[in-house]
Amino acid sequence: MNPQEDARGDARHHVAKIQRMLKDLLDHCREDAAKVSEPKAQALFETTAEVLNGLITAYEHYATGAEPTMRPR
Repeated sequence: MNPQEDARGDARHHVAKIQRMLKDLLDHCREDAAKVSEPKAQALFETTAEVLNGLITAYEHYATGAEPTMRPR
């Protein structure tokens, strides 16, 4: 098995990749919330950013083993 195949089978690789994607989307939502003037759209983007932040935290807990139930096996 080559190193790329090893990385694809390693959960940590996927966790880190998804964390980066979630962070990019969170940043994009916050930027868009600042760009639009419609209050409902701003609230939607900020709510989305907060939910994404919670997901990022869950992925971090998994990666670090901070929560016993989220530790990799």
